Amino acid sequence: MSTHTITTLGLKLDELEAILAERRTIALGKDAVQAIKRSHGYLRDRLKKSDAPIYGVNTGFGSLANTSVPKAKLAELQKNLVMSHACGSGEPVPAEIVRAMLVLKVQNMAFGHSAVAPATVQRMIDLYNRDVLPVVYERGSLGASGDLAPLAHLALPLIGLGEVTVQGKRMKSAQALKKFGWEPLELGPKEGLALLNGTQFMNAYAALLVLKADRLANLADAIGAMSLEAYDGRPEPFHPSVHAVRPHPGQAVVAANLRKLLAGSQLITRAKAHVQDPYSFRCMPQVHGASRDAMAYVERVVGRELEAVTDNPTVFDDEDLVVSAGNFHGQPLALALDFLAIALAELGSISERRTYKLIGGQRGLPPYLVAEPGINSGFMIPQYTAASLVSANKQRCMPNSVDTIDSSNGQEDHVSMGAAAAIKTWQVVHDVERVLAIELFTAAQALDFRRPARSSGPIEEMHAAFRAKVPFVKRDVVMHDLMEEALAYLRATDPLSLP
Repeated sequence: MSTHTITTLGLKLDELEAILAERRTIALGKDAVQAIKRSHGYLRDRLKKSDAPIYGVNTGFGSLANTSVPKAKLAELQKNLVMSHACGSGEPVPAEIVRAMLVLKVQNMAFGHSAVAPATVQRMIDLYNRDVLPVVYERGSLGASGDLAPLAHLALPLIGLGEVTVQGKRMKSAQALKKFGWEPLELGPKEGLALLNGTQFMNAYAALLVLKADRLANLADAIGAMSLEAYDGRPEPFHPSVHAVRPHPGQAVVAANLRKLLAGSQLITRAKAHVQDPYSFRCMPQVHGASRDAMAYVERVVGRELEAVTDNPTVFDDEDLVVSAGNFHGQPLALALDFLAIALAELGSISERRTYKLIGGQRGLPPYLVAEPGINSGFMIPQYTAASLVSANKQRCMPNSVDTIDSSNGQEDHVSMGAAAAIKTWQVVHDVERVLAIELFTAAQALDFRRPARSSGPIEEMHAAFRAKVPFVKRDVVMHDLMEEALAYLRATDPLSLP
């Protein structure tokens, strides 16, 4: 197992992907260690020299910002903050999200603007490296002062409270600390606030969603190409000249992907009885491409956030400044996540339309893609399921970022709702995955009715690999089981192996 070094330069998305996918350990680079020590030492020295109020360090929080806290109670202040803000509700978030949160919180503190103790950062590294995952709940963050409630649950194990999972087993944090020989930490000035302020909940979701979205975009092109072949579609809509005169980059990428996927096909070059295809086939470059362009925007936002300091106050030891500002506000991510939900939902929406066309008994295909329709319902109801998933996604696409609600007695009077946007987009991406699996299931069945004519090498290769997992449906069976097999195949397929 290799180790990734966390530095003051920040993380790249592909680095985060490798850390999580390969389960690399993490460690601080020398520059990060020095930056953390400088920031921590600076704040301690400043507090020794002056009693001037610093938000959240020697004052209360939120609307209690004007309440001074004596030096003797600064440690109690930080512990109370973590405990009182651990108000998560709902279901625990997936382990992959918690792992990403730990990495991102370590990176945020490694920039040296948080004034936390080196031991605090190291304990979070230890949690990640030993796969001791704090139990974090879905609901509770307004996405404004960062992700307060989720990050409080992430921080509880540092002080011996809350719950964790160790090798999948849920237990009290105190029990886990004892198991690993770790003592609970006593948080110093600002440490609780540094742990709780930040966008690591939203951005953990956003980063993993971008990675999942990119994968699904590639799969959508490949599955759409198989559907086009099964529907006896035309190749002309993908001609490069068409896309050169409407120069959206995603559109050009999809058209090029479809040309590569269809190259060498007998089906695509044979004479057609029809002049045009429905939009769900001939407008794949325009629709898939627009979603890709939206995804590219979201990826840029996430990339910037991976290199950002998002806790508060921000400590600039080289300028002798401690500034209480608003870098924890989740608006950049909230808007991007809402946009990503819409872009992903559209991939599912057009996919379901292709499924619908394939079962309609058109262009020489039997109704519902079975040999004896009537006694057999065939692929009638998988399309119903796809339609229900698409409808649910449409409802989820109401933007969360346009909502706000007062909190903290009006001190936090505009919130981003970025955490809610993250959770709903997570639901969207998984339902789009199911819709695409249903299209693949349907397209593979339809393609078998075109024999002995053959499609292109890549599509035939994908069809054969799919058939090794999911058989041709000759007569009615329990379709749920085959749909689940189709989903498992799609999840295991590396889209990078396709053109």
